[in-house]
Formats: sequence, structure tokens, C-alpha cells
Amino acid sequence: MSQIPTEKLKLSKLIAVLACALLLSVSVFGLGYEIAQDTFGRIALFFSMGFLGYLMILSFPDLLKHWRLWVGLGIGLRVLLLFGMPTLSDDVFRFLWDGHLLRSGINPFSELPGYYLEQGQQIPGLSRDLFLALNSPDYFTIYPPFAQATFVAAVWVFPKSILGATLLLKLILLLCELGNLWLIPKILKQLQLPTSNVVIYALNPLIMVEVVGNLHYEGAMIFFLLLSMYLFFKQKDFWSALAFSFSIATKLLTVLFLPFYWSRSPRKRVLLYYVLVIIGTLLLFAPLLSNGFLDGFGSSVSLYFKKFEFNASLYYLIRWVGFQLVGYNIIQSVGPILGLLVVLVIGVAGLLDKSKEFRRLPVRMLGAICLYLAFATTVHPWYASLPLVLCLFTHWRFPVIWSALIWLTYWNYDQAIYQERMWVVALEYGIVFVWAYLEYRNQKLNPGSVLHFAKAPH
Repeated sequence: MSQIPTEKLKLSKLIAVLACALLLSVSVFGLGYEIAQDTFGRIALFFSMGFLGYLMILSFPDLLKHWRLWVGLGIGLRVLLLFGMPTLSDDVFRFLWDGHLLRSGINPFSELPGYYLEQGQQIPGLSRDLFLALNSPDYFTIYPPFAQATFVAAVWVFPKSILGATLLLKLILLLCELGNLWLIPKILKQLQLPTSNVVIYALNPLIMVEVVGNLHYEGAMIFFLLLSMYLFFKQKDFWSALAFSFSIATKLLTVLFLPFYWSRSPRKRVLLYYVLVIIGTLLLFAPLLSNGFLDGFGSSVSLYFKKFEFNASLYYLIRWVGFQLVGYNIIQSVGPILGLLVVLVIGVAGLLDKSKEFRRLPVRMLGAICLYLAFATTVHPWYASLPLVLCLFTHWRFPVIWSALIWLTYWNYDQAIYQERMWVVALEYGIVFVWAYLEYRNQKLNPGSVLHFAKAPH
């Protein structure tokens, strides 16, 4: 008779596990195929379902003992996203535009897209329909060389098929994600942390949908960064520096982390490492360093800090103060100043960091990227990817909560005229900042008691 309750408990747990997996799977399918950027009701439904299943899985440590099965589910759901066009982003059309230019031997940074139509030039693959699909035709491209290399590869294989070229780009990012799911447990073991932490990344709905589903290159940037960290821990400096160069050549953001290597190696070793990263980065950028690259790329970076505003946190408070003082938007001056100040603070913090422990490196990186994003003028949902993956190697978990809230910003597109809902921004960051503070306070009062979603053994 005593066996019956046990069997019922096992059956109940199995049903709960299947329900969580089903919620997550339906969510990812819906977000990959059944929504558009202006259908926030559906976006909210599917993201809510996905994060409900996801957070339920993370809340049961016993389930995380079987982390390889959950990683397998995460891989399967990523594969599921391969076969459709991005639903929440139209960046892919700029990818293909740049790819067609490169395929014809033209530097995509040399002219604005409209130039090639106004001049009546016949560039294979470029058409007025593709031009009209661009979301920023009046701005120069912003994508660094590794991303550009994948763009040209996609249109070279599928010169006349947008769907085919998109599929190839998704395959490239899927391979990067497979690399991430392979590297994360290895780094966790190296840092003597639970390998089950990988589930936090593997099953996160935002990561799956934004990287493979919507073709955001954070997945590739993270792959090269993780590869660089793993090789650095193994003292394979040449290959680590090369991987770091590829990370910078995918998204410039990871250059912020270089100062934190300063204290973790003998001076000769770290100086040589920096030289190797600089040389590798310059070599990767070399094919584009002509025909107006500096002007075009510089213009894009400048516009990013001086004009674009989306889902910012502390910057919006500073902007409000500016309105009170001078009566107009001060982004033209404050945006670049904030960016430079944050870079300077991170650089000084890295040089003053006395810790020699490798396990503290991800903590410093997480602090640096969160500081940068706190003062950034633009924070898109996929920007939460980097804090999320770095938190796996620390005791912090507020990036998980952030990833479960930042998709609310898609509400801004659910109207004819774009208008940001500031109360949504306040709710998002209010919850995240409070959660981070509570984690900090709990750690100070009772080290080791910080809320931790993944406590399963290795």
C-alpha cells in the first residue's frame, strides 16, 4: 500500500514535466511562426506560456539533474525555428542587401542603400522590393566583418531566394548555439559550478527566438566569447585571442571585457594577449577598411549614440532631467558622453581589479555589460542575451528575470504610430533593479543564500 502514493507522486511529476515541456514547445513554435511584430496579443500569449514553462522547470532542482535531456529539448526547439522567416525583426533584409553588395565586390559601408537605385546601377540581387523592405535605408550598415562574411555566404549559395539565404543564416547561428551549449558545461566545470546551470540558457525562450528565430548575432558573439574564455582558462592564449577577435568582429560589445584580463595573468602574458587580439581584430576588419568604411561605420556608431532611443533605463532619467533644465532632448550630447564615461569607468575598474581568480572574471564581465546597458540609449530585447549567459557562471540571477520581462517592449509596435509606453519600461527595470538589490542584500547578510535557480549537482 505504501507504494501507491510514491507511484502517484512519480506520475504527477512526469505530468508536470511534460506540461512544462509542452508549454515551452508551443510557445517557441508560436513565436517562430504564428506572430508578427504588430500582434502584441499573440506575442504576450506565447512569451507568457514559454516563460511559465521555463521558470517552472528551473524552480525544481530535481529536474535539472537530467540537464542533458533539457539541453536536447533546447536544441530541438532551435531546429524547429529554422524553417520560417523572422517574425519579430526585419533586419534580415539588410543582411541580404549587404551580402549582395559584397558578392559584387562593393563595400557595403561606402554608400547608403538608395544610392544604388538612384544611380540606376544594376547590382545582381538588389531590387526596389528589397530596398522597400529595409528598416533603415537612410543609415549606413552597422554589421562588423564576421557578420558580413555570413551575409555574403548566404547570398552566394542562394542568390535568388530570400528564404534559402535566411535558412543558411539561421543554420550558421544554430551551429553557434550548439557551440554555446557545448562550451557552457565545460566552463562551468572549470569554475567548479553546477553544469546544470546550462539549462538556464538552453531553454530560455527569449534566447531561442531572438537568436535562431530572429537572426540576431548575439548567439555568434557569445560563442566566440565563450570559446575565448575556455581557451584562456586552458592557457591557450593564441587561439583564445583569435576567438576574442572573432567575437569583436561579430559585435563590438565584447571589447569592454578586455580590461578584466589585466590582473589574471603575468604582465608579459596579458600584454602579448592584448597584442594578439588587436592584430586579429585588425586582420578581420582589413577586407572592409577601404572605400569609405571609416566614414560609413563611424556614421552608424555616431547615430546609435546620438539619435536612437529604445527601452533605456537610467538614460531616460537623465534625459528627463535634461528636459527640465534646457527644454529639449539632450541625446546629441549626452548619448556619446555617457558611452565614453561608461567605457572609461570599465577600463579603470579592470586596471584596478586586484583579483587573480579566473572564477571572478565572469562576475566582472557581467557587471561591465550591465553598467553599459544601464546607461545605453537603446536596449533591444536580444541585448539581454549576454548578461544571461554570463550570469550562469556567477551567483546572480536577475538577468533571468530581465529576459522574462524585456519582451514587453514589443508592445510599442502594436499601434499605427510608434510610441513607447514609459510605464512598461518603468515596470521592467523596476522589477529587475529590485530583484538585483534583493540578491545583493541576501548575499551580504548570508553568503551563499542568494536565490539560485540551478542547485543540482554536477
